[in-house]
Amino acid sequence: MRMFIALPLPEAVKEDLSMFLEPRREVAPDLRWALPEQWHLTLAFLPEVADRHTDELLERCGRAASRRKPFDLRLVGAGAFPHPGDAKVLWAGVEHDGEELMRLAGGVRAAGAKSGVAVGGGRFHPHLTLARLAVPADVSRWLRVLAMYDGPSWQVREVALIASYLGQIGRAHV
Repeated sequence: MRMFIALPLPEAVKEDLSMFLEPRREVAPDLRWALPEQWHLTLAFLPEVADRHTDELLERCGRAASRRKPFDLRLVGAGAFPHPGDAKVLWAGVEHDGEELMRLAGGVRAAGAKSGVAVGGGRFHPHLTLARLAVPADVSRWLRVLAMYDGPSWQVREVALIASYLGQIGRAHV
């Protein structure tokens, strides 16, 4: 099954961002907006996890997370993949101290690999996926709008293993 090792967002953070986005969503029929209940900050993408690996993966992720001290994050600004002029993904930026978040991401990625699971994706780039585009387009206007967003900070205290089932999400916290 397809999984993510991720940081869940507190409800207050989701509500704040939802209130900012709500009046703007209606003017963007070309964007497929992610639902707030599915929002998370992906630390590692695991394209295929066999059931036999999940227990060890949970255990190793828990150990990796326990080695990190709590740290603060905040959603600010925005960006696009692969780039604003020809975007397929619109995302919110993540403000962080640089060290603990990167160490946590490295630790859970190593936990995945040591559990016998292939870790997908390239270099870790902290972001929150807000919307996807069926056809690549210029999202520069959206980046200017989202540059005004300055979300509340929160302290990271848990890591979640999230299973993705055809548009549904299941979650186990470690």
